[in-house]
Amino acid sequence: MNDQLAQSAPPAPHTPTPADPSALRPVRWDARCAVAGLALAGVAWLVRAAWEIRLAMAGQPASGPPDQGGGRHRPPTSLEDGYHIVNALSGGVAVLCALLFLSWLWRVRDNARALSGERPRHSWIWMYLGWVLPLANLWIPRGLVVDIHRRSAPGKPLPSSVNWWWGLWLIGMLSGVGLLSADDTDELIVRAYTDVWMLLASDAAIVGAAVAAVLVVRAVTAAQLERMTATVPA
Repeated sequence: MNDQLAQSAPPAPHTPTPADPSALRPVRWDARCAVAGLALAGVAWLVRAAWEIRLAMAGQPASGPPDQGGGRHRPPTSLEDGYHIVNALSGGVAVLCALLFLSWLWRVRDNARALSGERPRHSWIWMYLGWVLPLANLWIPRGLVVDIHRRSAPGKPLPSSVNWWWGLWLIGMLSGVGLLSADDTDELIVRAYTDVWMLLASDAAIVGAAVAAVLVVRAVTAAQLERMTATVPA
């Protein structure tokens, strides 16, 4: 009789078993570095925006744009020289910020896998391709963060900062004058002279995305640390 009851009973739902706690990795330092990189990037873009305002207020010289056409360039003004330096430095800061953010993302991805006992939704190659592959870069990076949070803090709502970060990032990226702009520095200078508001709108979106990303890093890290503490009290 007992054997018949055992055979007729429905199977128990599968509950993922967390991996060995020794697979969990410290995340605080990576989070702090990512926050520092994002803050530095935000400051760099504020300086860039301030320089664009200075160019707009000074106005384009009577000699015309820096690129005169036909391979000829007039001597740059001191403000234009300064903008070349600011633009180069902000680009370098963006690369550093990206490396620090990816380092944090790798760490919390590994911990999310250890905590949930489940394979990540996206394979490791999307940690890189997701940011640069056309069309995929419109949704994959957000999906990576959402998946990490879901596996780190099951049942908890997604922080609103994730959607703010991704919305502002897309505006800055797709505005034509943002991080992935194909324009060279001289073309951006001309835009500052003729249509500075578009540049400033893109800069504001990128600064806002950096601020929101700081909140994302803090929220996801806090959720993961809380789960790690509950998993490994010692």
